[in-house]
Amino acid sequence: MSNLRHWLWLSTRGPAPGMYAARILDHFGTPERAYYADPAEYAHLEGVPQKVRQALEDKDLSQADQILTQCQSLGIHVLTSQDAAFPRRLAQLDSAPCVLYVKGRLPQIDQEAAVAIVGARQASPYGVMAAGRMGLDLARQGVLVVSGSARGVDAAALQGALRGGGQVISVLGNGIDVIYPPYHRDLYEDVAAAGALISEYPPGTPPAGSHFPVRNRLIAGLCLGVLVVEGTETSGSLITARWALEQGRDVFAVPGSIDAPLSRGPNGLIRRSEAKLVQDAWDVIEEYRELYPDKLRPRTPLSHPAAQARLEHLPAAPARPLAASREETGEAPVSAQEEAPARLVIDLAKDPEALPDDQAALLRALQRGQGYTADELVEATGLPARRVLSALTILQVRQMVAEENRRFTTLVELREDIQPPQ
Repeated sequence: MSNLRHWLWLSTRGPAPGMYAARILDHFGTPERAYYADPAEYAHLEGVPQKVRQALEDKDLSQADQILTQCQSLGIHVLTSQDAAFPRRLAQLDSAPCVLYVKGRLPQIDQEAAVAIVGARQASPYGVMAAGRMGLDLARQGVLVVSGSARGVDAAALQGALRGGGQVISVLGNGIDVIYPPYHRDLYEDVAAAGALISEYPPGTPPAGSHFPVRNRLIAGLCLGVLVVEGTETSGSLITARWALEQGRDVFAVPGSIDAPLSRGPNGLIRRSEAKLVQDAWDVIEEYRELYPDKLRPRTPLSHPAAQARLEHLPAAPARPLAASREETGEAPVSAQEEAPARLVIDLAKDPEALPDDQAALLRALQRGQGYTADELVEATGLPARRVLSALTILQVRQMVAEENRRFTTLVELREDIQPPQ
């Protein structure tokens, strides 16, 4: 058994360390070997950003000790990727976290028919009711419901599942001891009592805009499938759907009005045959009932009035002061000065290792035009489709690339001594 201090040290190295922990462990084998390695060895880590490699040179274990103390006082359990209770579904991901923080009773996820329900924070009444009904009906039939903890679809799905008497998991983009949004304290407590709160961020970590798209890979990775209920085409929900597709998970979508901006995301997934159209919970159940006959309990659906009665008084969130567009992307609140950030410049002439090769190749291609589809980027870069999709997802998470109508554009300026051939 590896020393837990070294696991915590590894999990806190640099920005979004969990995204690259699996690659570091693949190279060194254990956190101890990574910790005691000569710094020159870090240069050989493939696909790991320079900032993370540099952070590995910091051998201070005081943060790890502080985290251990906090977890003990707060009743938070720490799971490493070598622990038997660590979900294998997550451990198998290329971007698997090396540490999970857990509060509550973590179900044996690998043995469960787990389905994520995600969608807009600024959800319409239709979206809230649809999410609540899906959560309720899936839970009644034995599905483990997974979501975030945001207002709107996330909260409605979890509340519905709780009222259906099911198990739930909420994956957070902050420390488990940080209630975000603050008016969801009761929801946090209910989820911890009926299932588990989990996070890859240590106690005390505040919410940040960059955390939520990264968190979304865990929501997808824990589940057999992801159900999208409302979301714009550039929303965090669609990033979760992309993670699911990349990870080989199923994607489902609740259709909405052709005139509703929040329905463009799920409607687009259906139109592109990336998601199965879902009208009720049975459309999801039928995909897994033969695989999980001992877990799923097909039951007569509740009548509409009975379902309405159970879902009555779903908690409404307070009015939000920020524009819905920022909330919809899964970002934490920001100051007015942050609303219009300066265009990021990445100078590969000064720092050749600022980007992994695949990401650099995509940004080079995106510098040449107004927008490329994923297929066009495969042709332009010569990279395999899987590597292109993976790099695009990470670039979106890092807010370096934007997508609209399936075409990608760069949000950064790439500088090099030698310009690539046109």
